[in-house]
Amino acid sequence: MPASLTVFLATAGASPLLQALAIIVGTFILEDAATILTAMQVRTGHVALWVALVALYIGIVVGDMGLYGMGRLAALWPPARRWITLPGGAREGKWFDRNVFRIVFISRFIPGARLPLYTACGFFHARFGLFCIAAIAATLIWTTMLFLVSLQVGQFLIDHLGTWKWAGMGGFVLTILLISRMIARLQGNETR
Repeated sequence: MPASLTVFLATAGASPLLQALAIIVGTFILEDAATILTAMQVRTGHVALWVALVALYIGIVVGDMGLYGMGRLAALWPPARRWITLPGGAREGKWFDRNVFRIVFISRFIPGARLPLYTACGFFHARFGLFCIAAIAATLIWTTMLFLVSLQVGQFLIDHLGTWKWAGMGGFVLTILLISRMIARLQGNETR
């Protein structure tokens, strides 16, 4: 490996700004996995606690705002407006506006609910400010809980698995993802 690339990678790993950017990008890919892996990096001492939490909160809330924005953009596209026909048209938009806090807060905790509900909030013009407040509050609660649990699991893995800790963390991430999928599938079966 060229010396300059080696120096760059070493610097990037020690730079809180670059670490934060990597965490933020990770939340755009898989929020829960990014949270778990970031907690493991904090536990091993590679990332500072404050860098991890601030980057996780920023990345997740910005991602939520992006979903809202996608809904707003879809509302501007005439074919999308024709595809979405709900009884009482205007009343449905008002319902989303009246219940935006509840929708956002509850969907943060239900696997698979954020994409359709956050984009629907944008599509039906729910108040963006209230959406942001709800997204921040729900993210602070959910992400902090998952992060704290992951710190504890990370410490257990370090103590008991040594060099195999990353395989254990991979298993933990996979378990969280599979449980989320199973819950979403069960919820889908109940609504049919």
